[in-house]
Parts: sequence; C-alpha cells; structure tokens
Amino acid sequence: MRVAFVGKGGSGKTTLSALFARHLANAGAPVVAIDADINQHLGVALGVEEGACAAIPPLGGHLADIKEFLRGTNPRIASAAQMAKTTPAGSGSRLLCLGGQDPFHRDWSVDAGGARLMATGPFTEQDLGIACYHSKTGAVELYLNHLVDGEGEYVVVDMTAGADSFASGLFTRFDLTFLVVEPTLRAVSVYRQYRDYAHGYGVALAVIGNKATGPGDEAFLRTHVGYDLLTCLTASPYVRAAEQGRFAPLDALEPANHHALDALRARVDQQVKDWDRFQRQAIDFHLRNADAWASKAAGADLRTQIDPEFKHGPRALSLLTA
Repeated sequence: MRVAFVGKGGSGKTTLSALFARHLANAGAPVVAIDADINQHLGVALGVEEGACAAIPPLGGHLADIKEFLRGTNPRIASAAQMAKTTPAGSGSRLLCLGGQDPFHRDWSVDAGGARLMATGPFTEQDLGIACYHSKTGAVELYLNHLVDGEGEYVVVDMTAGADSFASGLFTRFDLTFLVVEPTLRAVSVYRQYRDYAHGYGVALAVIGNKATGPGDEAFLRTHVGYDLLTCLTASPYVRAAEQGRFAPLDALEPANHHALDALRARVDQQVKDWDRFQRQAIDFHLRNADAWASKAAGADLRTQIDPEFKHGPRALSLLTA
C-alpha cells in the first residue's frame, strides 16, 4: 500500500508520516519512507541525525540515472532524455519491488529505524531562481509508477504542504491519502480545498485530526470534516520532546496516540488495491503532460510511450522474474 500524508504547513504531516512509518516498522512490516517535501525534515523525524540526513543521496539529483534504469529495454522509450516524469511502465520497463536489489533500495536510501528512507533532496545553489521543486518530486512519481508493492508492504510519503501537491499527477499515485488537519478554521479550509481538487480522481481520502487538546477540538473537527475524520491525535509531550532532540522509543508514545496509529493502519489495510485504475490514471496524466509540454521538450511524440497491452501489478512482475 502507498500512503501519502498531506496538509497545511505546520499541521504535523511530517511528524505523523514519521510516526506511522515507525509504527509499521516496529510491527515488522517492510516500509519505505519518502521525504517529498520541499522542507526535508522526515529523516530527523525518523530519528536520523541531521548530518546523516544531509548525506542521503537525493533522488532529485539522480533523475537521469533513474530514467535510464527504469526504461530498461522498453522499445517505446528511445532514450532517458525522452522519458518524462509521468512516463508509465510498459513491456520491457524495469519494475521495482520493496527491498529489491535496485539502485533505489540499495544505493539511494538509508536505514531509518527499520524503514528505508529516500529523499527527493533540497534545492541546490544551481536550482535557485530557475527550477521548480516538482522536477525533484518527479523522481518519486517515476518510482511509484514502476513499483509493484505486495501485500503487507508499505510506502509512506511526506508530501509538499497544502494544495501544491496537486501541481503534478503524483497525488493519484497512492492507495490512500491521509490529510492532517489541526482544529483550526485555516486547516479546515485546506482540507476542503484538497477534497474538492481530489474529487473525480478516485483519491481515497481520510482525515487525521492532530494536536487536539480535548473533546472540544475533536467536536470542532467532526462538525467541519464529518465522516472523513478517521481519528485524532492529542497534543503530545512525546512528539514535543522529539522535536527538541530528545528522541525516545515509540513505546513511550502516549497510549491514546498509539491507538490512533493503530486506526491508521487498520484503515490502510482495508483499502482495496486497484492496479487498473492506477495504470489508467498514469496514462491519463502522461498524455496530458505530453500534449502540454513534454513532447515539445523531448523533441518527440511522447504519447507513443503508452503500451496498451501492458497490465501493471504482481502478474507483470512475476512475468519478469519467471
């Protein structure tokens, strides 16, 4: 299952991304955590020292290598230079599995409390003033477009803040999206904006209330969010201590917040995987991008990269490894 955490800046989505990834890893589940936020803080939230986080190979700095690897022997992709961030997998493409012996899981990630941590990377000096951060998150989109995650495996992505996550088709690459909402009118307005933008794309959405200080906060969220509200996490001394550099085992988390993490996993585990929808949406956004800019930029008709016979999912992976 692929899970995104989104929300208003400062809502706590990075903290909850990290808590959920650790919760899954502590239970023995295979987990990949990806920092796809322009503010790269997920590693620290997972307990990785700041210096070590800076040494994580940035996916955004390996886009050419990523494209060259993933295109494999796909005859519809003439070169890495003609591969867009939206290019979907097809016959001959290299497919990925969690923990596989590929550059993503072997070379471009590090261990972080039992999870494999990847990061898009921050802006570099060369990026300032001329580059869009979504060129870096394109590496995550390519990863997810070629990943075949199995039952009991999880990818947890900390997304960019607010509605900026809609600037690419990446928002459709998940089985479930958790929208982190504080009990404030501003946070609720971001929820409504995200809900409205996602409408019509088959995006499964659940709201997590965060930083609740009592029944009144939960009642406020229930009034404004309704049935989308899955659970609430309370204001947490454990989290505050971690943010101050006093990092403790997850067992020390408050029981009520532990129960909330259990509710998150239960919701993810009940979600039905839909490979057909996943590939259909990948094709749709690729065609949109090809028509809007990608074909012109590549000097080729990228619409021809679509393989109409390719069926994504475990069967496609099994055919490659047979």
